[in-house]
Amino acid sequence: MAPAGEVLGPPAGAGGRRVLIFTGTLTADLLLGDVHSLKEKRAVVKPIVAELRRRFTVAAAEVGDPDLHRRVQVGVAAVAGQAGQVTDVLDACERLLAERPEVTLLSTHRQLFSDTD
Repeated sequence: MAPAGEVLGPPAGAGGRRVLIFTGTLTADLLLGDVHSLKEKRAVVKPIVAELRRRFTVAAAEVGDPDLHRRVQVGVAAVAGQAGQVTDVLDACERLLAERPEVTLLSTHRQLFSDTD
């Protein structure tokens, strides 16, 4: 597996065309509603992560605050051939998180990488 942002395929000038790969990450800090245990937290977070994966074909997981009942960080990663595609997917993921009534989106952090980084 190639590291993030690495060029795959034949190198430029070797008779092949360069294939650009853009990867993007989104980390969302969420406040959960009426949650009083880690079991209740999982019951809220698991469907959100599953919906992100299913609707947008991204990698998504709970990535932070594992011991806090009412806080969670969800990480999302997307890969595409154009930076705009990655941005559009991460925008859609952020909108989905912001629209969920059982959570409050507190903040997000994004990063975009390409083979020129």
